[in-house]
Amino acid sequence: MGGVPGARWQDDDQLHLTLRFVGDTDPRRADDLAAALATIRFAPFPISLSGVGQFDRRGRIDALWAGVQPRDSLTQLHRKIDRACVDAGFPADQRAYLPHITLARFSRSGGMTDSFLSNNAALSSPPFLIDRFILFESHLTQAGARYDVGAVYPAAPQRL
Repeated sequence: MGGVPGARWQDDDQLHLTLRFVGDTDPRRADDLAAALATIRFAPFPISLSGVGQFDRRGRIDALWAGVQPRDSLTQLHRKIDRACVDAGFPADQRAYLPHITLARFSRSGGMTDSFLSNNAALSSPPFLIDRFILFESHLTQAGARYDVGAVYPAAPQRL
């Protein structure tokens, strides 16, 4: 990918699908969150990349992303994670959930993205299995975000 003025493309090790962002937190609350997330049960499910889009923030392009389909299972998992966050003392997520993988970010107003969006509108991938979710701790550096694994939560059959 490339060819978009002002775009900072994510490195492979930065690509991820965010289920919930909690922001800065102290170690005790992070431990509470890790424990609450450990109670979540979900069955593995497939998703595929599907199309591209952009986020605008206050009238300027902020990021380019790849969408995913189907969204239902991801949305259900997001809701479970959001409930666990609330149980751990974090506020509920008020934003509508749009599952995506951020491909590029812009520090200033993004360049001409129309060509990128039209050329990649049919982006797709073979299905891949979501069989775990990971609690990451992010660290902002001059080179971009660095993500360290805090805990891994494998899929398991749901309790009835």
